[in-house]
Amino acid sequence: MPENDRMTRITHRIADGVRVPGAWRHAFINNGGTYFLTDLIVYADGLIDCWGLVTVEQFERKVRGGWVATSIPDGARASAYGLASWRFKKPQTWSTPDTLLAEVADTIDELNGRPDSVGRCLAAVSAFLDDRTEENRAAVRETYLAIPETVRRQALGDMDRGDEPLQALAVGPGGTAFNPEGVVTQEEYDRAVAYFDGWIFPGQEPDTSEHAPAIKLPQGHPPEPLRNDFPAPIMVDGTIYPSVSEACQALPALNTAAMAGLLRAKFDQHPDLAEALLATGEATLLYDDIGSEFWGDNSGHGRNWMGRLLELVRDELRLTTRSSV
Repeated sequence: MPENDRMTRITHRIADGVRVPGAWRHAFINNGGTYFLTDLIVYADGLIDCWGLVTVEQFERKVRGGWVATSIPDGARASAYGLASWRFKKPQTWSTPDTLLAEVADTIDELNGRPDSVGRCLAAVSAFLDDRTEENRAAVRETYLAIPETVRRQALGDMDRGDEPLQALAVGPGGTAFNPEGVVTQEEYDRAVAYFDGWIFPGQEPDTSEHAPAIKLPQGHPPEPLRNDFPAPIMVDGTIYPSVSEACQALPALNTAAMAGLLRAKFDQHPDLAEALLATGEATLLYDDIGSEFWGDNSGHGRNWMGRLLELVRDELRLTTRSSV
């Protein structure tokens, strides 16, 4: 695993007809003790593909649980599907769970045109140079430490000085630098200030997302309120059904228009659930349905028509709410 193998390779996926940009890097998946070399893909809407699309929260659990491996034991078996298999001998890795998660967060910011951890640190440096208070210096130190360790040394893109100017500015004269360890002299601090004088710092972009974070609606127990099997009785043509799922089973074969009618009934008749649907904002809704590639997204392998219909009903509810104000 090469050092600083950041997610700079560009890709995309199509979700509900919308092109969602992404970036990827290589990673190892620990499946049953064998480490499989694969592509780790991060998308602008906050979904990550690591043998299936997951949310950031789900991805963190996979990283901290060792499914996405950041360390590999000596002698472990590895496989690159269709290419080769081997065993590791004294493997060296550079990532940790924390650095990998920080790199993923940076990638999502970059894909949405927002400042990443380096951009936020440089914005803090600019604020400090304008007003050299200890409070502003503390902000530089905090944002510097938020940069993934795998990135810090080349955060400035300076092959000669690395991140020394950032360290010196962050701790000030007499302070202890982070890497390498040592006390920053007044001369080193003055050089750091002179280094940044004349810089044109990038403007701090507003914290808005071009791609709203996608929301997964996975199968499970208890069912989530937006899922069809959630126990929310609906009345259809004078008959009460315990849930949308049971209405589907009782009624003749459904097309998308009929299914949309059942969803409208659910959210019209349960205002609290309508509020929950509206609370998803502009997010893409990914509905898992193991039994149907048509209705379910199924980790990007299905057509996700149920998710699309939920978004349609959400838009209708939003228009109704606005017109009633």
